[in-house]
Amino acid sequence: MINAGKNIRDDLLYKEESSKILDACREVYKEFGGSFKESVVDNALTVALEKRGLVVDSQKRIDIYFSGVKVGVYVPDKVVNEIIVLEVKCKPFLVKEDEKQFWRYLKATNYRLGFLINFSPSTLEIKRRIYDLARNKTVSV
Repeated sequence: MINAGKNIRDDLLYKEESSKILDACREVYKEFGGSFKESVVDNALTVALEKRGLVVDSQKRIDIYFSGVKVGVYVPDKVVNEIIVLEVKCKPFLVKEDEKQFWRYLKATNYRLGFLINFSPSTLEIKRRIYDLARNKTVSV
């Protein structure tokens, strides 16, 4: 079963890229389901995204700052077209902590949009998150 919402609203941030990402995820899930290790699915997703004309930067290093001082590096699974962060999982299901961690990662970067994607054995889970206006507010997660 694929639970990834087939319709894309007209007013979505990065609508065209989002649609292509969803299509690529569906293609990979249709072929592999949730049967393979994350590295296999991650590589297949890169192929599917690039086949759709998207530019994929895997394991891009993003500096993280606190009070203007670099304190670490975040390495997302993928950055698409230099505007969207993707985190890929292959586990039975996402837990709240996965979503909280992804939210914190997105908050710590300058990216406005991210996808948390889980290729589980039972379903394809895709969480699309926008972190924009909230960036300047304190968020409790």
